[in-house]
Amino acid sequence: MVSWSMRGELAIVRWAGGGPGDDGGVGRLLAGYHLRTEAEKGRAVVGVGELPERYRGEVVDPGAAFRGDAVLVAVSGGAAVGCVVVTAPDGGRAEIKRLWTEPEFRGRGVASGLVGAAIEHAAASGVSTVRLSVWEWRTGAVALYERLGFRVVESWDARDRLVCMERGTVPGRGAGEGAVGAVEEE
Repeated sequence: MVSWSMRGELAIVRWAGGGPGDDGGVGRLLAGYHLRTEAEKGRAVVGVGELPERYRGEVVDPGAAFRGDAVLVAVSGGAAVGCVVVTAPDGGRAEIKRLWTEPEFRGRGVASGLVGAAIEHAAASGVSTVRLSVWEWRTGAVALYERLGFRVVESWDARDRLVCMERGTVPGRGAGEGAVGAVEEE
């Protein structure tokens, strides 16, 4: 793993991948994300085995599920405490997905650090625009994305109650305004 950025005790690193059972905590983080999302949709499931197959596959083998994408992980005290996926560039764009911070680490800048690192990664990969989708009931996440320069755009996804947002990776390129720089604490 290569260190992406440091914020006090927090390091953001690019996950080097690994086989099933050797994911450095990424599977656990993705499980937290998917279990919470299903509960918020009103389809609470007891465990990973009850997740839809696609999501279960991400948890069980993130290396295969995100082959070609970048998985960035926030590490504190040697433990993975947050993650985000940046899809491989496609037509000058990349998508930010699966942003998750362990509940006990929220409010410490983990999510904003991960999003900032995701934008920096996308820019270094030649991407001019990053986009994401977020459920409308996740008002805290929507507010975070807006603070980080994302703006609501026309939806590219037909799912009801999904908000689509995007921003440029550098000033004057792509959607949104502003360069990656200091990010506010959430």
